[in-house]
Amino acid sequence: MVTAVQTADARESILASLNQRSGGKTVDDGGTANRFLTLLVTQMRNQDPLNPMDNAQVTSQLAQISTVDGIERLNESIQKLMSDSSATQLMQAAALVGHGVMVPGNGLKVYQGSGTAGFELSQPADRVIATVRDANGLVMRNLALGARAAGSHAFQWDGKTDAGQTVVDGAYTVSAEAWRGDSRVSAGTLELGRVTGVVRDGAAVSLEVGTLGMFGLPDVRQII
Repeated sequence: MVTAVQTADARESILASLNQRSGGKTVDDGGTANRFLTLLVTQMRNQDPLNPMDNAQVTSQLAQISTVDGIERLNESIQKLMSDSSATQLMQAAALVGHGVMVPGNGLKVYQGSGTAGFELSQPADRVIATVRDANGLVMRNLALGARAAGSHAFQWDGKTDAGQTVVDGAYTVSAEAWRGDSRVSAGTLELGRVTGVVRDGAAVSLEVGTLGMFGLPDVRQII
């Protein structure tokens, strides 16, 4: 019966140490590491004299305290790095306002007789052809762009059709095909737009590229 009473008292003492209260509110004890230390000290004070904690148990609990404290510090460092990274991205994005950027898309706008678009190659290509079409899908021009390295490239269209006629200003579309020897190379198209604003949603930073929509910083292939 005495043992049962001592055990109950020990449990109450431990709970009281871990849940310090003042005026009905929990007192901040300084973090998880302090709570572990409080628990360890309380356990040692209320341990069974006939079966005390051995050195291995104490060392094991101290190691757990150190591990938890290290994890907390690591989490704090990661949170700070994420915050700093978000602030850096915001500054980089703000510097792009007013600049032209190449982003994924297939549009090509002709203004005052010329327009700029781009393409992206997964591998080097011996031959690249860009095809410009009007709003009805009719082919206006096939542009032979020669050999290009892997990566993103911009090109300019002079607004002339294959027959040499000048097209009217407006919106057109472009597609790209590439070959390396007899093998096709994956080619995506890029569209030129102007950055008009920056939006920050939590840790994410997005660029407002005119009427093209919202794009992340990784979507920007070139700055014109």
